[in-house]
Amino acid sequence: MMFHFQLFFRRLVGPIVKAGGKADMNILVCIKQVPESNKVEVDPKTGVLKRNGAASKMNPYDLYALETAMRLKEELGGEVSVITMGPPQAAQVIREAYAMGADHGTLISDRRFGGADVLATSYTLAQGIKKMGDFDLILCGKQTTDGDTAQVGPEISEWLGIPSVSNVRKITEADGQNITVEMDMPDDIEITRIAYPCLLAVDKDIFQPRLPSYVRKTEKADTEITMLSLDDMDDRDETHYGLNGSPTQVQKIFPPETNHHRELWNEEGSILSEKLFQKVKELKFV
Repeated sequence: MMFHFQLFFRRLVGPIVKAGGKADMNILVCIKQVPESNKVEVDPKTGVLKRNGAASKMNPYDLYALETAMRLKEELGGEVSVITMGPPQAAQVIREAYAMGADHGTLISDRRFGGADVLATSYTLAQGIKKMGDFDLILCGKQTTDGDTAQVGPEISEWLGIPSVSNVRKITEADGQNITVEMDMPDDIEITRIAYPCLLAVDKDIFQPRLPSYVRKTEKADTEITMLSLDDMDDRDETHYGLNGSPTQVQKIFPPETNHHRELWNEEGSILSEKLFQKVKELKFV
């Protein structure tokens, strides 16, 4: 009985409340390929991750943004495009997005974009978005697992001159002109209504991401991925991109220290409590 109740509850909260019928929205989702683990080599000179050859996956937070886009497309109509920036292998996450239902994909890839901080990354993505065309709604994951800054999405909106909302945990209403969302703020839940075009950075669990479909993967196997380099941008000034365009740089990256030391105590309770207290003092935890 509990299993059936959970299924029924998810059907209640799943659909987006909308007004005005079909809107044929043009939606863009920003996605990123991130390392599968924290065991990634770091360039000792630049302090950036060596992504080529490392086992990678789609940034988990971007899956929620992509699912949000697919839900809006299913209820309001339109198309979903994705954009990513990275080495040529980043095309894999676009293929994954195709298997989840995305219609178009663009990869921004150029060695001159390498080593970008959040400012240069957001500027590069904004330049790529301008080349792709106009969008009603741009969706981003709240943050990435390799950077955790949660800054790129809002910065993209600044470059594009459109409003943005972060920490979006729920969409309560959407139509062809506006979208109403709930924001998960530190002390309360805020509700705002925002007109298109706009950018939303969604939090995890806004929707449960769907699995890639083998049928869609097969059908989209030959779907083109648009490639953009610096030479394709309206702004071709190299000092605005990559390390050259990054006002902040990582001074040092190093793996966390691991401590495999173990102690096993087998004493009476009163003795153990005293030993534990002394050990905590020794480690300067108290």
